[in-house]
Amino acid sequence: MNLDAVPILDQHCHSLLRAGGPFTPADYARFFTESGDRTMHERHVPETVFFRWAIKELARRFDCDPTAEAVVLARERTSADALLRDANIAALLVDYGYQTDDTWPHAELAERLPCRVLPLLRLETLAQQLILRYDTFDAMLDAFVAGIEAARAAGYVGLKSIVAYRTGLAVRSTTRAEAAGTFAPIKKQARRDGRIRLAVKPLNDYLLLRALEIAEREALPVQFHTGFGDSDVDLLGANPLHLRPLLENDAYRHVAFVLLHASYPYVRELGYLAAIHPNVYADIGLAVPHLAADIPAVLRQLLGLTPASKIVYSSDASQIAELYWLAARWGRWGLGIVLDELVALGALNSDEALAAARQILGGNAARVYGVPWP
Repeated sequence: MNLDAVPILDQHCHSLLRAGGPFTPADYARFFTESGDRTMHERHVPETVFFRWAIKELARRFDCDPTAEAVVLARERTSADALLRDANIAALLVDYGYQTDDTWPHAELAERLPCRVLPLLRLETLAQQLILRYDTFDAMLDAFVAGIEAARAAGYVGLKSIVAYRTGLAVRSTTRAEAAGTFAPIKKQARRDGRIRLAVKPLNDYLLLRALEIAEREALPVQFHTGFGDSDVDLLGANPLHLRPLLENDAYRHVAFVLLHASYPYVRELGYLAAIHPNVYADIGLAVPHLAADIPAVLRQLLGLTPASKIVYSSDASQIAELYWLAARWGRWGLGIVLDELVALGALNSDEALAAARQILGGNAARVYGVPWP
């Protein structure tokens, strides 16, 4: 099933680099791994199926030799605008919490791309900024609450949490007093270092639960990092099953929980949660494109149990436009393979398979975030 004509709503990704090169092959390889280790970039990433296949695909697109050296030279002749148009990407929901001085802020990114660009508000980044700004817990908390309450008015279409990276998904009920008791040493560190990485469980959990209360009132979807990611994630603590107490809490029953990255390797656990809870959605980003040839296997596992109305496409791409292009290309390819199998089996007819593809590639996310969609 060829799905090239189906537009994509990439419901979780990050910003692009202001200057897209030039790169050495090792510099380029770092975009194709979650490892920050230079030895991995130089010696081992070039041996992955992901990188080898990406180079071949990009060489065909750039009309050059299928080598990393040729691709890094040829890519300079192609704009991000052109690659996103080729990929038929109609909208991006962008998390700017993964933001550096080297990447475009929202206004500039939206101006440069051919598609609609809408922002997501990363909770832990907001909290870190406010800890630096305010001297007391009460003032910080008031600003945190106000920022989330004003999120929709400020143009944000949803919230994002990386609590999995910081203190794990086993979020527990925490009192205001417990959270407040952690503030003084954190503030002291912030004054000393001029920055803060918020990784104190009572405060992380308390702020997240406050955010969920507001999300319930304001009908804000909340994305959660789950499963694999950067090398600092504790994969055991990133199992989405840890979220079960929140998913079963009636206080958050109207919050759309969007669990990112196919929760890899906990794909079946994710599929189960999305099949049981009406407000849980299974995202496939990062697994697409990083799993490369194994992408159909992930989609096959999800569609084995999860309703097609609960699966949402994303790339989790960042920094270079090639990743958005590859994810769109391979996401459609993998989904087409699995849907063809289901049609051949007699489980779906052709119209049902195409309808499922349209939902997964854009329709479901458009409904969750309230984004206009064809």
